[in-house]
Amino acid sequence: MTRKETDSTSKYTHIVHPFPALWDENSEILILGSFPSVKSREQNFFYGHPQNRYWKLIAKLFGEDAPTTIEEKKAFALRNHIAMWDVIAECDIVGSSDSSIKNARANDLSAILNGSKVRRIFVNGKTAEKLYIKYIEPVTGIKAVCLPSTSPANAAFTMDRLFDAWKKAIFE
Repeated sequence: MTRKETDSTSKYTHIVHPFPALWDENSEILILGSFPSVKSREQNFFYGHPQNRYWKLIAKLFGEDAPTTIEEKKAFALRNHIAMWDVIAECDIVGSSDSSIKNARANDLSAILNGSKVRRIFVNGKTAEKLYIKYIEPVTGIKAVCLPSTSPANAAFTMDRLFDAWKKAIFE
């Protein structure tokens, strides 16, 4: 569901999140991104950009091979008790640019929080953290732990640094 704004100089597009949260009753941690990238929206699943390090990182954390298909990714997350969703349900955005997000409406986490074993929430990157604090924390009262972004834009973090930071936050 996309509509261009009437201002012809604007590159903003209004996007409604195109796919559902991934979780089940056994999910124990919830990892939230900000909003799906263009590639993720095209694939209709989380972290679809080939340079995003999420799937390689999370597989390494759990000692498994990185899943490649959407079905493998879903099975991997659920097998490891990981719920996945995004902070934003819909917004105006330029391409995949998190910094351009405006007119945002947050996702409702109540179904996940009430229907699963999730008690710890992690956000993937500073933008997700900022949006979470603004829109979701006041509703849930649950503080999220900010993890360094797996985005290729976060070049300051090598895979080893990401692994160390995520491992410490999630498992220690």
